[in-house]
Amino acid sequence: MGEALQNALTDRYSALSTSLRDRVVSFVLDAFDSLGSYRDADAALFLDRVLPVVLAAQQQMGTVTDAYLSAMIADMAGGTAAPVGVAVDQAVRGVPPDEVYRRPFVTAYTALSRGHDYVDAIGQARTRLLSITETDMQLARTQAARQSMTRRGGAQFYRRRMTGTGNCALCTIASTQRYRVADLMPIHPGCHCEPVPLPGTKDPGQIIDEQLLKDAHDAIARDTGQSDAGGRTPDYRQIIVTREHGEYGPLLAVRRQNFTGPDDIPAA
Repeated sequence: MGEALQNALTDRYSALSTSLRDRVVSFVLDAFDSLGSYRDADAALFLDRVLPVVLAAQQQMGTVTDAYLSAMIADMAGGTAAPVGVAVDQAVRGVPPDEVYRRPFVTAYTALSRGHDYVDAIGQARTRLLSITETDMQLARTQAARQSMTRRGGAQFYRRRMTGTGNCALCTIASTQRYRVADLMPIHPGCHCEPVPLPGTKDPGQIIDEQLLKDAHDAIARDTGQSDAGGRTPDYRQIIVTREHGEYGPLLAVRRQNFTGPDDIPAA
């Protein structure tokens, strides 16, 4: 069918995955908001209510992603469109999910201990819960994409497709590059990018959208005073890097950003 079918598949996948993410985020936040208080007992009730739904939604994200990528690659390379079957780890971060979804409560307790008022403390906790839920759904997507494209074959490269009307500079520049299927798509908290396989097995080269990259450099130049006069100044590789995060895996970051490590913890 070619480009028309592939565009239709991508649009349908985007709609389904966005709806799934939004529904689970809404459910989790509503459950948090409906708690009578935020003590340890309330945290336990919250976990009992939301974790089964969150874990099911993550697996569903994996299933939808597998079906989409299988159909795309089948149309590009020929063959059947049967999904290969993927299994999203319940611990998408390598950390037990009950520990992860208890963290907003810890955020609230910490804020209170530092003198923040109750409303502000709960607001901080809610913001952290939103970030956790969205990021876990994105990690489920990337896990499934890697499994689906690696097991199926037929595509060796993919690109990042930005979604929504507000995309950050990290995703904008990353979307101009091609990625290898063997590499898990790097994300950042709040990232909604989608993986789209590239046709054929020939390497299209690192840069696949020259104009968008130029526009991104022009925007950077307005802030830094540097231009991109054909010499890639400033070089995007000096701005956007991939760092290894202990839970997220490959993480898009600005070069000057650093993570806190064991050596940063004060000695007792």
